[in-house]
Amino acid sequence: MSRQPHQERSLVLLKTDAVQRSLVGEIIKRFEMRGLKLAGMKMVMPTEEQLLSHYNKDDEWYLRKGEGIVEDLKKQGREVSKEPIEYGKDIIRTIVRYMTESPVVALVVEGNEAVEVVTRTVGTTEPTSADIGTIRGDYTIDSFSHATLEDRAVKNLIHCSESVEEAEREMALWFTPDELHDYVTAQERIMYEAIKNS
Repeated sequence: MSRQPHQERSLVLLKTDAVQRSLVGEIIKRFEMRGLKLAGMKMVMPTEEQLLSHYNKDDEWYLRKGEGIVEDLKKQGREVSKEPIEYGKDIIRTIVRYMTESPVVALVVEGNEAVEVVTRTVGTTEPTSADIGTIRGDYTIDSFSHATLEDRAVKNLIHCSESVEEAEREMALWFTPDELHDYVTAQERIMYEAIKNS
């Protein structure tokens, strides 16, 4: 079965805090209620190498993020003890430490403009600024500054792809082609006229 126009796939990782807090079913339910379907799902214990490939950040990203952390530390009247780029690299270091503490659940969700729909359903990266009604806004209250204070990753439950291109790259890191499935749900037959006659 070929996907319909505008039908996309997006990678979603339910992080260790989602698994540890028994929120996996609730989060999957939120995606399914929006009209997305599961094209792939598995529980995995991520490796450091896999996570570094997944996050795939460059020095420009590390510097930009690190400068933000330095600014935040100064506002709090706290000591700045290293170069901004090292604070930026610490973000990924702490994410790797956090994401290898226990298994994660990897999902590929599919549907009309899935990348944008997933992003809006999940909410902003920092839970304290995520809108109520989003997954992060409803289920966690962590913040960047609190995570920095405790030298850990922000516990925001989920990773989701930010673009169709990023989704394609990320899906290849977590799933083999034969682990992704093409099928039509009853919900799709109701929602999308083009599928009714296929």
